[in-house]
Amino acid sequence: MREMAAMAEKEGLNIVEVKRESHSSKEVGQRPIYNELMAEIRQGKFNGIITWAPDRLSRNAGDLGAVVDLMDKGCLQEIRTYGQKFTNNPSEKFMLMILGSQAKLENDQKVINVKRGLRARCEMGWRPGVAPTGYLNEKHADKKCQVRLDPKRSIVIRQIFEKIGNEGWSGRQTYKWFTKMGFETRNGKKLSLANLYMVLRNPFYYGEFEYPANSGTWYQGKHPPIIAKELFDKVQIAMQGNYYSRTESKEFAFTKLIKCGHCGGGITADEKFKKLKDGGVNRHVYYMCTQKRNVDCKNPPINETSLIEELSNLLDQVNLDEIGMRTKIEEELTRYNRFRMGVLGAKQKEKDIDIDVRNYAKYLLKEGSATEKRELLLCLKDTLMLKDKKISLG
Repeated sequence: MREMAAMAEKEGLNIVEVKRESHSSKEVGQRPIYNELMAEIRQGKFNGIITWAPDRLSRNAGDLGAVVDLMDKGCLQEIRTYGQKFTNNPSEKFMLMILGSQAKLENDQKVINVKRGLRARCEMGWRPGVAPTGYLNEKHADKKCQVRLDPKRSIVIRQIFEKIGNEGWSGRQTYKWFTKMGFETRNGKKLSLANLYMVLRNPFYYGEFEYPANSGTWYQGKHPPIIAKELFDKVQIAMQGNYYSRTESKEFAFTKLIKCGHCGGGITADEKFKKLKDGGVNRHVYYMCTQKRNVDCKNPPINETSLIEELSNLLDQVNLDEIGMRTKIEEELTRYNRFRMGVLGAKQKEKDIDIDVRNYAKYLLKEGSATEKRELLLCLKDTLMLKDKKISLG
């Protein structure tokens, strides 16, 4: 920066504004400050750029083309680097494009070399990246991508697999167990329940790994395994049980809307798919405390059918004027009755329609979409509390 400022002063160039950006210039359109600079040049705020080298402006074909296009249009009159000058001159623009293309070539070659190096490491049996919980990365330069057992945490990881695979513990039981022990990752953080399930599904612990993730390319690792593959397979069966998980994204109507009446934590949801004797599958949704505030929270889970019944009963106790959806519900019912009279030939006049807002709200709870259910409950002014399978307003 100092060298460029000194050059500008020596050449009599007026620096209107200094812009700094740390984003990579490898991808097109991913640099907000650069995009802002291009827009301001188009608007006529600037007519020149001072930069250390051409590759600071662009290391990809898209941004390079945008710069040359501004020069063609006369918006950008000059680019100054520490040792060169580029103007709207065919030969100078050609040189600018060559230098920019050379930078792109270097980037592309680096990507190829890095990928080749990572692939070679994988073929040697060493997985690139941060070691999973239970292992530590080797820090020696001659042991890149190599890991060793974490003497403290690897024992707990093995016990976690054993408790689920051999002793029949559930994931939540195991989570409570190691949380009470004060188990922490190497970064001093607690292992969450979601991370626990990621550990239990990671084949790295018995000696295999996939790289890159979801690529379908598997390697046999040279790292010391924490468990045997037989134990890993038993854990996968134990976690699956008699239930069948769905493949589409989960959507629950009442999550993040209700608080636990015991510990004040949030209420989450889970679903189970149980195979029936006739070959069909039943879906069951349960709502329960997240137990983030208290891992020993005794608030029992409630199935969605019972929860909807509780919410319907609660609507009988709420003043309809407090339900912010009243106007919307009335509009929907009026629209429906107009449809009945105009399309279905109903003889009842609109002024005689008896709009039952309360019953319509109950109908939405039972038959409405997840969005309609959430909109309805979000209109309640007080917090919904779930305690011992009962809903109340807090």
